[in-house]
Amino acid sequence: MSAYKIAWLPGDGVGVEVMEAAKICLDALKFDARYSHGDIGWEFWRTEGESFPQRTIDLLGESDAALFGAITSKPARDAEAELIPALQGKGLTYRSPIVRMRQRFDLFTCLRPCKAYPGNPLNYKEGIDLVIFRENTEGLYAGVEFSPVPDELKATLVKLSKPFAHFAGIPGDEFAITCKVNTQKGCDRIIRAAFEYAKQHGHPKVTVVHKANVVRATEGMFLETGKRIAKEYPQIAMDDANVDAITMWLLKNPQSYSVLVATNLFGDIISDLAAQMVGGLGFACSANIGAKLGVFEPSHGSAPKYAGQYKVNPIAMILSAKMMLDWLGETAKAAKLEAATAAVIAEGRVRTYDMGGSASTLEMGEAIARKL
Repeated sequence: MSAYKIAWLPGDGVGVEVMEAAKICLDALKFDARYSHGDIGWEFWRTEGESFPQRTIDLLGESDAALFGAITSKPARDAEAELIPALQGKGLTYRSPIVRMRQRFDLFTCLRPCKAYPGNPLNYKEGIDLVIFRENTEGLYAGVEFSPVPDELKATLVKLSKPFAHFAGIPGDEFAITCKVNTQKGCDRIIRAAFEYAKQHGHPKVTVVHKANVVRATEGMFLETGKRIAKEYPQIAMDDANVDAITMWLLKNPQSYSVLVATNLFGDIISDLAAQMVGGLGFACSANIGAKLGVFEPSHGSAPKYAGQYKVNPIAMILSAKMMLDWLGETAKAAKLEAATAAVIAEGRVRTYDMGGSASTLEMGEAIARKL
């Protein structure tokens, strides 16, 4: 086939640097691709008032997949203050471009593998090999928020919600509301994706993570959906756990879990916990997957204090590129890239600062590339 069209989205801070390391590895694999740069991130918010420009949206619509480095996000007031003077006071509101991208392209699956590669000095325990499915477009990240709270919304909630009476007398500019929105479709497809993955990869169990004992409407729907869909997969066991409990059980018995599925916020939290057990965010790869597009990124942020130093570990980005290759059907290249990464980790001769070494971002990329 002709070269793959890959949107190249470095973003902010160390995202630029880890992307360079990934490119060294992809070139060593002789991956046939045409890379097109996309503008995204804080600098475009600051100078254009738009962190996710329409030109980048158009680029993604024309691409087979995307690689994404990292993004800087700040609270609303800080974001407003960093706009150039000509854009201040225009009523512009910052929203995370990755959240918007997930919603715009319906990238409903956030897939986060967490694997303890032998020889990694940062492993919490050996033998950890689990995958977290996080619903990626709904929940508390849906962006339905109010601050200040409009009087008409207060009046509606007073009428419809007895528990809201506790807040009814508070002035609208003294509290805020963030709505948790989950749909039956959203619950169905992420839970089904988790079971399908378990079936295809030979995992014996799917764990549904929730907080249905307190957040009864949305989390209750998620749990009940899990129970219903589990009946379609009799060969796969299903269990469930409250999100607070799973943080304890993962630390105590991480090898007892293989596939976990959760709503957006809870999936975000437990995947960072799981990442720390296998070396931290420097090893935390992820994929944002929809029906027509996949966007692959490390789970870490832009790490402004390290930007420009070429110091951070690029393995999370390199393993995200491996996930992209798998998604594109380039499974042999994906396996080769993972094997090369695992070999460098096991040898222990090239380690970045987080692993107790002094290798640079690009030196780690080059070490992996030499094994391809």
